[in-house]
Amino acid sequence: MYYELYVDVLFLVNFMMDYILLLIVRKMLQCTATHGRICIGAVVGSLLTCLVVILPIPYAIVKLILFHVLVNTCMIRVGLKIKTIRSFLKAIIMLYIGSFLLGGIMEVFQPYVRVGSLFLLIAIIGYYLVVAIWRFISYIQRWNQCHYMVDLYLGDKKYQIRGMIDTGNGLRDPISGKPVNILDRHTARKLFREEDLKDVRYIPYQSIGKKTGVLPAIQLERMCILKDTECWVEKPLIAISEEAISQGGEYEMILNPNLF
Repeated sequence: MYYELYVDVLFLVNFMMDYILLLIVRKMLQCTATHGRICIGAVVGSLLTCLVVILPIPYAIVKLILFHVLVNTCMIRVGLKIKTIRSFLKAIIMLYIGSFLLGGIMEVFQPYVRVGSLFLLIAIIGYYLVVAIWRFISYIQRWNQCHYMVDLYLGDKKYQIRGMIDTGNGLRDPISGKPVNILDRHTARKLFREEDLKDVRYIPYQSIGKKTGVLPAIQLERMCILKDTECWVEKPLIAISEEAISQGGEYEMILNPNLF
């Protein structure tokens, strides 16, 4: 069985897909490669692909190795100016992730492609969908890295709330030097009674929009931050905010990073 291959069409299709994939990898790695550099990388990748296809190589495994090693390596090195081995390995992984996502999107729309211009439009749409999916995955990862369930212990009572680690919270008790966590005022009203707030101290603070101020704070018996393992904090200081700390209610306490 023989197939008629148009090298110019093969080059243009591969150039377009390589260009989009390099754009996706650039987004994932947040590198500074210019569009001109990416264009050159796509040209190199497409030329090498055509060369490997045209050459009379008898063994399919050799062509497969050339595609996945030679072509991808040259395309990434030229298009993204990757120099270190660690960055290169990341770029290779991102290239295959982007290829998998983009290929899946293209496969969904494959039955509707009738003309070349439509194929190009779907490829561009696929690029924006892949970038949106990656941003969503990155957002979920960042969320999981800084949001935890927190158990508060006061007397014989235990309260469980949602907490977020904020590197901007460097609040400390000026007397003991202990790091101070900030609890949403509405949550404090729901959790604590007046008799629970008898030993109140005041923590001075500075913030944007308000030069100085003080926050009422209480000392709990202990606190447990539920991460991969339980992180126990004895005698934690909990300041009560003057206003809501989360507009959407995603978390109820700002954890001080110095706890860890």
